[in-house]
Amino acid sequence: MKKLLLSFFLGGLLTATSFAQDSADKSLYDNGKAFMRQGDYENALMVLKRAAAQDPSNLNIKRDIVFTYYLSRDYSGAIAEGKKLIDQPGADEFSFQTLGLAYKAIAEYKECEKLYKKAIKAYPNSGVLYNEFGELYAMQQKLDEAIQYWEKGIEVAPNYSTNYYNAARYYDQKGTKTIWVLLYGETFINIESLSDKTSMMKKILTDAYKSLFLSPDKLKTIAKQSNGFAQAVAETLSKQSDAAGDGVTAESLTVIRSKFIAEWFSKYATQYPYRLFDHQRQLIMDNSFDAYNEWVFVSATSPDTYTTWVESHKESNDKFMRLLRNRVFKIPTGQYYAH
Repeated sequence: MKKLLLSFFLGGLLTATSFAQDSADKSLYDNGKAFMRQGDYENALMVLKRAAAQDPSNLNIKRDIVFTYYLSRDYSGAIAEGKKLIDQPGADEFSFQTLGLAYKAIAEYKECEKLYKKAIKAYPNSGVLYNEFGELYAMQQKLDEAIQYWEKGIEVAPNYSTNYYNAARYYDQKGTKTIWVLLYGETFINIESLSDKTSMMKKILTDAYKSLFLSPDKLKTIAKQSNGFAQAVAETLSKQSDAAGDGVTAESLTVIRSKFIAEWFSKYATQYPYRLFDHQRQLIMDNSFDAYNEWVFVSATSPDTYTTWVESHKESNDKFMRLLRNRVFKIPTGQYYAH
């Protein structure tokens, strides 16, 4: 578990800052991080502290020191160094996040809450911090508080994927606002298309579509209970229910979703621009929507069936996979709809 967390932290969280070596000896810093990856935390701390002494203004090194303390389960050390770190000019959102990990590890929830409030005041548009704040409440089983922060993270930082993941899972577990399970879940798998979480989210999406179309009145009820954007989505989807008469499959969902996109762009696209629907429309125009829907609804739920489909549709699947590997799914600001 530690190795997975370390790999994620070094490979993803700090991508934006991990290349900033400033004036510290690059080989010394690299050696310290290499020890971190190997799980040799004593040597990592020794080398990283030497690098920090050479360049005391380099906050990247100091953040790695805090994280190394955290990985070695020396949470008091992580907190002591982390407090110093966030008090320095230029401490970034990831510095606050690193200290927050240590507070969470020892269930210092009140201190962690104070930390995140301070962090969000400094970085009000940080998707990372809103997600961490939501997860802090989730750890305390305060899920109705948690969702408020995940939603805010989606609003202010629409391209940070984890808020979508957590929000989709929240609505799925609550059994409410299933429309948002569909929207947030599919947005997540397009931003983060190759992670372990992606497979789980595909299963959630498939089950959510089944729950809607196997109970024909559910979408109508959701539409009545919604307003604005969500109401428009639910009403437009409900009109396609007949296509699920023979079951909810990737093939029937391709028909349903294709009809949905056609009607959406004739009625609502100008009023409610939405990147996910733009993406679906482009896939339809490129004749890649079948392959996309197989990837979304079959690859995780029935791998053998998916393999068989891919083998018999090699050309269209190869075309979609090239698009999947080469495109960047980026969401413009201003496409968040309150609900």
